[in-house]
Amino acid sequence: MNRPGPADTHPAARMYAAEYRAGQMDRREFLTRATSLGLSVGAACAMAGLTQPAVAQSEAAPGGTLRIQMDVLEQKDPRVWDFSQLANVCRGHLEYLVQYNTDGSIAPMLLDSWEVSEDATEYLLRIRGGVTWTNGDAFTAEDVARNFRRWCDGTVTGNSMATRMGSLVDPATRKARPDAITVVDDMTVRLSLATPDISLIAGVSDYPAAVMHGSYDGGDPTEAVGTGPFRITEYVVGDRAVLERTTDHTWWGEDVFGPVQLDRIEFLDFGTDPATWLDAFRNDEIDMLYESVGTFIEVFDDLGLVKSETLTAATITIRGNQNAEVEGQRIYADRNVRRALQLACDNAILLELGYSDRGEVAANHHVSPIHPEYADIGPSEVNTDEAFRLMDEAGLADFEHELISIDDDWRRNTADAVAAQLRDAGLQVRRRLLPGSTYWSGWTDFPFSTTNWNQRPLGVQVYSLAYRSGEAWNETGFANDEFDRLLADSLAIAEADERRALMERMETLLRDEGVVIQPYWRALYRHYTDRVVGAEMHPTHEMHLYRYALRS
Repeated sequence: MNRPGPADTHPAARMYAAEYRAGQMDRREFLTRATSLGLSVGAACAMAGLTQPAVAQSEAAPGGTLRIQMDVLEQKDPRVWDFSQLANVCRGHLEYLVQYNTDGSIAPMLLDSWEVSEDATEYLLRIRGGVTWTNGDAFTAEDVARNFRRWCDGTVTGNSMATRMGSLVDPATRKARPDAITVVDDMTVRLSLATPDISLIAGVSDYPAAVMHGSYDGGDPTEAVGTGPFRITEYVVGDRAVLERTTDHTWWGEDVFGPVQLDRIEFLDFGTDPATWLDAFRNDEIDMLYESVGTFIEVFDDLGLVKSETLTAATITIRGNQNAEVEGQRIYADRNVRRALQLACDNAILLELGYSDRGEVAANHHVSPIHPEYADIGPSEVNTDEAFRLMDEAGLADFEHELISIDDDWRRNTADAVAAQLRDAGLQVRRRLLPGSTYWSGWTDFPFSTTNWNQRPLGVQVYSLAYRSGEAWNETGFANDEFDRLLADSLAIAEADERRALMERMETLLRDEGVVIQPYWRALYRHYTDRVVGAEMHPTHEMHLYRYALRS
């Protein structure tokens, strides 16, 4: 076995730097690949001959209350979180081993550093010294090991972290293998993988990977012991959540990131209608949005607010659930039905009508040009005559599909545009709009519906979470042995260019099976007043609250 060694001597890191210098990958892709192996941003930049961006002098004034518009959802165990809003409220007191940054780099947080073996079967994690929990306990390797064991537990319904930890899990017990997680000493953990997995560090940057204290028993995470600089003092679902800076606990991050400026953060839930957000700005009830959407982006521009924009691999999928029964039939288990729905839709029109052309057209396979292993298999096909023929061949030409979406702006508009195109192709469809509370509680189970998906650093992460057989977030019910085998092989290959041939086959298989209509990649936007500091839009909707501040 190749043991972990210093990241700057890792053959893959040297290869990535050479490819960047040769113009074969962009800065974001290079930083994601290199830092996932354990290089710091500084070391990665030095290796590739990049200049690190200068750190701007903050204009922030200490103190103050920041008011953020965002859905305040019913909380649950972090490892079963399925929406970013759940995590963002808790990011003030619950922290992560690593952090995914807006430039694509993965930086250490509660970890100090990590090393990865050449064959990606062994990870050596070094814990950051000087970290304490808010109850005074020292943060040690035992805490890290315990959290990995929690994440590995596939017997917990909805635990998507078990998907990310698959190479550590015993398939028979659906829990961590006895030899997978080893505490080497108080500050070091060794992970021994059954199969290579180059996505593990990126996986623990995702929002369900909040690190929990040993006293946490799966209850309300807003009341849990954490390591962060805030505590939650009020949490009312559908209304508000209030965070206040702790005064009886010295945050470890001050020595790394500098002092926390805000005294108080309020998350305020104004529902899913952007018109109410607009009124909140006009009435001086909020300082910033979670996300600006749809036709209201220009309206917020006209208010003179600051706009932050980033092009991402965030998207929407319109899918049939192959396991769901409708009137006693598994309608969407029929490939002809799925392909008919896909062929009836023009993705360029869906981008225009659903998202006001604020993004890029996608090709129905859920891997983005931003992803390192992306393979261009060409645009998706539109053929309304063939769509009707396939639906008729399935004996469902007269069947009325019910397309479900949340009642908001861009997701509702996209679903309306899908329904219109299906009708234009001669297919029968009706629409059903659900309020947020109803939609969020059942998003994986609807027979035919829309779902928004965040960006992940790697395409193989997306496929592992959303399309591998039997996974918690596999809302399509897609189960294909060939796809699963290709994915397992891809996760074992560190070099993205070598993964691309396998990715091409997976993308083609997913599209040929008609698994999803995946029409576009979203540009993401956030508006805020000019008093707000450090709140630029993150490509995965993360809010790094310790960085937020207000100008005086």
